[in-house]
Amino acid sequence: MQYYVETHMSMSIQLLSAHNGFKGVSVERGLGGVAPGSEAPYLVMCHFLFTSVEDFMAAFEPNALTLQGDMPSYTDIEPVIQFNEVLISG
Repeated sequence: MQYYVETHMSMSIQLLSAHNGFKGVSVERGLGGVAPGSEAPYLVMCHFLFTSVEDFMAAFEPNALTLQGDMPSYTDIEPVIQFNEVLISG
């Protein structure tokens, strides 16, 4: 977790935030499931906020090999990627 937060995410933010479509990022650690004492469905969730999917892809694609190549440094879990539209944010 320390490597992911301090090294990988620092590198990811530095690389992706260079694109003018970058609006922000949040990184969340799963604490548990709905049942008391149960495991969280996801260990970590990272949410990059861009003006559009196209802007994210324009920022990500030139850095994909670097970012994906660093994944074995912190996990052997297959990532789940999903694109969302933010409807409410506070």
